[in-house]
Amino acid sequence: MLHVNEVTYRIAGRTLLEGATIALPDGVKAGFVGRNGTGKTTLFKLVTGEIAPESGSIGLPRGVRIGQVAQEAPGTEQSLIEFVLAADTERASLLAEAEHATDPHRIAEIQIRLSDIGAHAAEARAGTILSGLGFDAAAQLRPCSAFSGGWRMRVALAAVLFAEPDLLLLDEPTNYLDLEGTMWLENYVARYPHTVFLISHDRDLLNRAVDMIVHLDQGKLTIYRGGYDSFDRQRREKQALQLKLKKKQDDQRKHLQAFVDRFKAKASKARQAQSRMKALEKMQPIAGIVDSDVTPFHFPPPAKILAPPIIALDNASVGYEEGKPILRKLDLRIDVEDRIGLLGANGNGKSTFAKLLAGRLPDLTGAMRRAEKLDIALLRPAPARRSAPGGDRRAAHPPADAGRDRGAGALPRRRDGLPDRQDGHAGTRAFGRRARRACCWASRRSAGANLLILDEPTNHLDIDSREALVQALNDYPGAVILISHDRHLIEASVDRLLLVADGTVSNFDGDMDDYRKLIVKGPETSSGKTESDASKNSAQDRRRNPPPSAPSWRRSAKRSRKPNP
Repeated sequence: MLHVNEVTYRIAGRTLLEGATIALPDGVKAGFVGRNGTGKTTLFKLVTGEIAPESGSIGLPRGVRIGQVAQEAPGTEQSLIEFVLAADTERASLLAEAEHATDPHRIAEIQIRLSDIGAHAAEARAGTILSGLGFDAAAQLRPCSAFSGGWRMRVALAAVLFAEPDLLLLDEPTNYLDLEGTMWLENYVARYPHTVFLISHDRDLLNRAVDMIVHLDQGKLTIYRGGYDSFDRQRREKQALQLKLKKKQDDQRKHLQAFVDRFKAKASKARQAQSRMKALEKMQPIAGIVDSDVTPFHFPPPAKILAPPIIALDNASVGYEEGKPILRKLDLRIDVEDRIGLLGANGNGKSTFAKLLAGRLPDLTGAMRRAEKLDIALLRPAPARRSAPGGDRRAAHPPADAGRDRGAGALPRRRDGLPDRQDGHAGTRAFGRRARRACCWASRRSAGANLLILDEPTNHLDIDSREALVQALNDYPGAVILISHDRHLIEASVDRLLLVADGTVSNFDGDMDDYRKLIVKGPETSSGKTESDASKNSAQDRRRNPPPSAPSWRRSAKRSRKPNP
């Protein structure tokens, strides 16, 4: 399907790809990993022909259809379902022609072709994809312009999935998804009938949805069979073997050099010394392991130890309008060392609950008690700059110059000692660096806090940076509340799960595997209502966000893409 042959590409004097070579067979699901800024998105641009390599070639079958998510989110007045349906240009063209065709033979050809590509089931298939990405039937009929940028990116993702290209290129598709949408996408990619090349830093997605990993390191591409955990193990074993061979070679070179130094001036040993010098010249040195370290994150400990509980809610409610609560009957407590993960689809009120705890929203009814001198940091270290409501000293996002000191120093270092740079093209390539800088800035701004509330902190962070964040959270002695679509981060950082659903927040008795089963099965909620019933009870929240729905796990019928008659 895809052949990358000895490709070299440089930008601004920096080599991103140097003699890179891989071959992806038809139908494979390949994950693409590597440090932020090493050139993953650049390779995608080379594959699509947006840029050309300095040397080497990209080989694709003739007539292959390549699909990737548009960089700009759709903002048209088309409804979501219409926008997604329009992504299948062949179907749209045939339907338009059918309205005006008069030749009986051509009409028959059009109808046969429409049947071959499953055009008559297209609307149901498009609805299934949109539902899986969080849009219920009502939301699918609203115009694209009615949604925020993040939700529009979901629509763009839905469109490319619906088009079912022969080669699907996905660049960090989970950055705009919640945990439920990520689980749905994981299942969809695993069952996709064609080739998938996927850039992601989500370990669970890479473990469950792909069957090989392509690793970009020092300009070279290496293929590892299996998911991410298998890749990580194979790579460590390979590095250990390489270090062992290098030590053996270094010892051998040292022994040969010692003989040459000792006997090169002695006539009786000159021939042997000359022979060993030639052996040294022919010996190809084994490269050492070059792996730039990630400077760790650090969350300063609480300035003062408080008596538990630090927060207690007694039949409290919260919302944006008096008399119209989004979350009700809140009865729970948070202690000084709690590690809590918030579960629930986007639009159910996770961020609303976080704002209540952080004091950004007042409780409408009931009682909410906070410990005296409680210090809370609500951290949303997203790459984009936004203003923080209320003038909180811990702004939701960093200022433009944030991270020019310690934040910038926290970037990975290159072999030449300079800070790591991104690909140099506009778009998502710079997000990883900006996201890490924002996380470093946010961690410094949290100094002295008793409670950290982190809202999607891993967007655009590479896997090594995510591991550094896990370590920092585990080292932090205060309380943590985490909203994230990264299951590995949740599993490694929290010991208590709360489910935000049905207009309330309740303890979830289970682990992430149990939650996955709940999402996949789509059962009734704890109150006995279905997800769609529950969504009707949160009209106020839906005015601020698109209404959620339970993902549908039905797989659409595979469509034959035969040539037009």
